[in-house]
Amino acid sequence: MEDGQRPGVAVVLDRDPSSPAPRCPHGPTLLFAKIVRGKEEGRRFYACSACRERRDCNFFQWEDEKVSEARLSAREIYNQRHQPLLSHRDNVERYKEYVALPQSERRFCRECQLLLLPSEWGRHLGHQVLSDVSVAHLKRPSQLLIPLENKKTNAQYLFTERSCQFLLDLITTLGFKRVLCVGTPRLHEFIEFQTSQDQEICIKSLLLDIDFRYSQFYTEKDFCHYNMFNHHFFAGEAAYKICEKFLQEDNGKDVIMVTDPPFGGLVEALAFSFKRLIAMWRQTRGADPADNNLPILWIFPYFFESRILEFFPNFSMLDYQVDYDNHALYKHGKTGRKQSPVRIFTDISPRLIVLPVEEGYRFCSICQRYVSSDNQHCEICDSCTSKDGRRWTHCSLCKKCVKPSWIHCSVCGRCALPSHSCKNTDAGSETGCFICGATDHKRATCPNLHVVRRIHHFIDLKMQRSRLFALLCRGGKKSRQKKKKKVVVDVNATKMTSGKKMRSAV
Repeated sequence: MEDGQRPGVAVVLDRDPSSPAPRCPHGPTLLFAKIVRGKEEGRRFYACSACRERRDCNFFQWEDEKVSEARLSAREIYNQRHQPLLSHRDNVERYKEYVALPQSERRFCRECQLLLLPSEWGRHLGHQVLSDVSVAHLKRPSQLLIPLENKKTNAQYLFTERSCQFLLDLITTLGFKRVLCVGTPRLHEFIEFQTSQDQEICIKSLLLDIDFRYSQFYTEKDFCHYNMFNHHFFAGEAAYKICEKFLQEDNGKDVIMVTDPPFGGLVEALAFSFKRLIAMWRQTRGADPADNNLPILWIFPYFFESRILEFFPNFSMLDYQVDYDNHALYKHGKTGRKQSPVRIFTDISPRLIVLPVEEGYRFCSICQRYVSSDNQHCEICDSCTSKDGRRWTHCSLCKKCVKPSWIHCSVCGRCALPSHSCKNTDAGSETGCFICGATDHKRATCPNLHVVRRIHHFIDLKMQRSRLFALLCRGGKKSRQKKKKKVVVDVNATKMTSGKKMRSAV
């Protein structure tokens, strides 16, 4: 775990490996700890690695909590019930039967997201069904499947044709022959499609993705059901071996990894998984690991640069703007603050990567790399400093270039927006995220926000249960008191009645 000074919640990555983490339907959970002033406080707890909302996966367990055998058994049953009904092998066999059908009998249920065989049509009556599914449709499954756009769980945004073409051109220009696509289904299918159309393109691709729907279209050698937040292969050792063989083929030469994780994902967990993939690739290298870096293209917003460099200091950020088909804001061609903030982080030397001049990129002879047209070279910083595509200005007081909309605040002692609030007047301090303390984002976009919400939800649940238990106890006590009082009254009444009867008799 990084021993930083940020308050908030952090992932514990150096936990004791002898005690395996409990599992939820998404594989091994992650261990979290509360950090206050750089020190760990409170109890550690396990939570789901993939889902950021409790309603998507409600797993929560304290690290030191003793779990009964009955609860463990119930959890195992729950996890099994939340796995796909059909295995990857079952889907492969179904696909073979499906493509053998005439096009007029090929149907796809948009509601169930399933390829339908004729014997299954009756179970999908009333559903929105696509008929006459062509081979071209089957080769581009991301255009058939509805993207999982839940920002707090999947955030499945798909590259545009422009971004896919640039990445494929870059991969072929640099001489790579194999691409490990981690969370990039659109790029994987683009490579497969282009390879089938153009004999000059000889590139193999393996897709690792958490979206099991793609198993309907790809064999086990083309797709592995994978969770990039905990390095979990859902198919176990068989899928692990397929990925290992793919990376180590030809002694690990000419392979590159391209990844596009959900932007709200924990960078620490992602980096940990990527380093496990790098270690898998290095097993056949034999040389000094320091001189062997798996070429990686990590696609992520530019404001996470400092976080990525913490774990991969040899990475650099390219100016190329990646855009998406199904995202309203992350589009190419916009200007100012509306430009796509998504960039490419890589361990490949930037001077080897040519950005398209027709899109406005130019070569800086001083920096020896391609930059955006408005990214001007600063002689004082001796670098092209812009991160967001706009022309930045140099502040002599901050001794760095800042965004053009920022001005230097004498109260805060730093540059900020003119509308900022000078609440933090400590010299040299910076306002930032309330949860983790980082200055490159605010609380609303913090990757740890879901963890804090999960803790609060768990605490609220505990308090509600405690209140309910107290009310039940009080209610039971009052009920017993009323019953006792009622019995006493009845007895006295009986005595009085008996007395009257006796006096009357006398």
